[in-house]
Amino acid sequence: MRIRIENCDLFDGLGDSLARGMHVLVADGRVAEVSDRALTAAAERVLDATGLTLMPGLIDAHVHVSAASPSLGAVETMSPAWVAHWTARNLSEMLDRGFTSVRDMGGGEAGTKRAQAEGLIRGPRLFTCGKALGQTGGHTDYRGTSRADMGDLHRRYAPGIGRIVDGVPGMLAAARDELRLGNDFVKIMANGGVASPTDPIDWIQFTAEEIAAAVAVAEASCTYVAAHTYTARAIEHAAVNGVRSLEHCNLIDDRVAAVLRARGCYAVPTLVAYDCLERHADTIGLGPANREKNRKVRAAGLTSLEIIDRAGVPMGFGTDLLGWMGRDQLVEFALRARVQPAAAILRSATSVNAALLGRPDLGHVAPGATADLILVDGDPLADPGGCLSGQGERVLLVLQEGRPAKDRVAG
Repeated sequence: MRIRIENCDLFDGLGDSLARGMHVLVADGRVAEVSDRALTAAAERVLDATGLTLMPGLIDAHVHVSAASPSLGAVETMSPAWVAHWTARNLSEMLDRGFTSVRDMGGGEAGTKRAQAEGLIRGPRLFTCGKALGQTGGHTDYRGTSRADMGDLHRRYAPGIGRIVDGVPGMLAAARDELRLGNDFVKIMANGGVASPTDPIDWIQFTAEEIAAAVAVAEASCTYVAAHTYTARAIEHAAVNGVRSLEHCNLIDDRVAAVLRARGCYAVPTLVAYDCLERHADTIGLGPANREKNRKVRAAGLTSLEIIDRAGVPMGFGTDLLGWMGRDQLVEFALRARVQPAAAILRSATSVNAALLGRPDLGHVAPGATADLILVDGDPLADPGGCLSGQGERVLLVLQEGRPAKDRVAG
């Protein structure tokens, strides 16, 4: 299908400003032409985009597409069939908000990725790690202090974000298994977590040898390891042992940020998760210890953005929302706008995340790029938290590889 978009304002995913009065031709799933002059190429559809901004489709680099409840322990006991249907709806809603690609960080699996790619379900392009890998008593262990061991087969195949592994042989086997199943990268839990019951935030999880084992498997398979981390100590522990993508990073400091920069790592903050947990703690039934952990990382969130930016570490865009909290996915733009320029936030959600995913064809608007594009009502550089808000009401058009997936534009 060939679509000609006329008179749009263009954010190309790379720069600091909008190019006004631009014309873009989409053909055969790619961006074919970009010009400041009217195009004459034939097209099945011509759109007048006056007053609208064309930009790359959004990329969320930290989601849990199958986390059907804010209680991750409860998800492990849910019907797999019900969770699969919930996941399909969740992905469809993400697409309507303007997200054309998402990276699942635990729970989503290669079968869901295949279903989306084959058109069985509607949603963003999906990058998966399968089950996140965590140690006994760590951030994938939701048994608490009294629940019996469910067994390895249950942990692997029941709904839930992770599986438990211990020791170098266990790590080697689990990482190889997740990649065998068709996933794209390996995710480990290298620090205590907010939602899990028995691991304080300050806990380092996995030994250097265990992390290095996961990295060795990933690198041998031409991919990378991402790690859940909060404290500067945990971030450094993961990075120096080869982890490429550091998630959350709320309690980072300047020294460790410089380590990430030197090692070519990415940081992926997820501020909206903690904001949402704070606002809905009573509804979720978050316990006192978990509330205190959340307050600690939430209080440091905005400062962490400034530290990461000051060090020159590439900063991705993530949300990490669970269950019905996913409706706040676009709130991340408004939160980051408190300390970051709009263009930097938009780059995080487009070209920076595309580089993190190893997909240079995504995240920008230029001839040859994959035509994952959105048309937004207004100027997201002037008002990112307004244009990109709610459930994507101001996202009028979503193209996936040049095909309309959401269409509210006349013409």
